[in-house]
Amino acid sequence: MEYACRALAQLAKYHDGRTLTRLDDLAQREDISRSFLLQILNDLRRGGLVDSARGAAGGYVLAGNPDTITLKDIIEAVDPALLQCSVSADGESGIAVRAVWERLSADWRHLLQQVTLEHISAGQDPPMFFI
Repeated sequence: MEYACRALAQLAKYHDGRTLTRLDDLAQREDISRSFLLQILNDLRRGGLVDSARGAAGGYVLAGNPDTITLKDIIEAVDPALLQCSVSADGESGIAVRAVWERLSADWRHLLQQVTLEHISAGQDPPMFFI
């Protein structure tokens, strides 16, 4: 998750919708192994967050604007299980406990929807959250 956010923040810093960033440059800037970063970028590409081009002049570019890509989008692309409520409704208290965790999961997803890649890449403070 962290590495996906770091890679996307790098792409967002130089986002113009056209200029590709090479894998080696991303790996070096964020101190991430090239092979591990490639796996992450493949997940992000399958999730529709980055586009890629092969070849000597190839690389990666954001598939959308940094102000429209949210932390929720990133999690959905690389680790969607984090957004699921996996609490059981078994036992006498299970239904009540699950209801609380479902509410917390919904609040979590809502908060993640509020923080954009623009906030991260520009070093901006995300919106204030009140729970």
